[in-house]
Amino acid sequence: MSENQILFMAREAIATAILVGGPVLAVSLLVGLLVSVFQAMTQIQEQTLSFIPKLLAIALVLVFLGPWMVKIMTTYTINLFTELPSFVLN
Repeated sequence: MSENQILFMAREAIATAILVGGPVLAVSLLVGLLVSVFQAMTQIQEQTLSFIPKLLAIALVLVFLGPWMVKIMTTYTINLFTELPSFVLN
């Protein structure tokens, strides 16, 4: 296995992870920021207040984008297994 093949596999894995995990992380960050601003404005310093909105937002993202995420992961896995023999033979 050459260095180019290893870099290609690593690049594809990282790109897929960012593509799949990005929307969930972005929504979690946005909801956390909004809850923090709300807590600062109202001076409510309850630590568990940010947990429920984040949980609901992440659940909604997974419900709406879940099929797309599964499709991306399935495509990546199929491509990986398809190209795996070419990595071993070289």
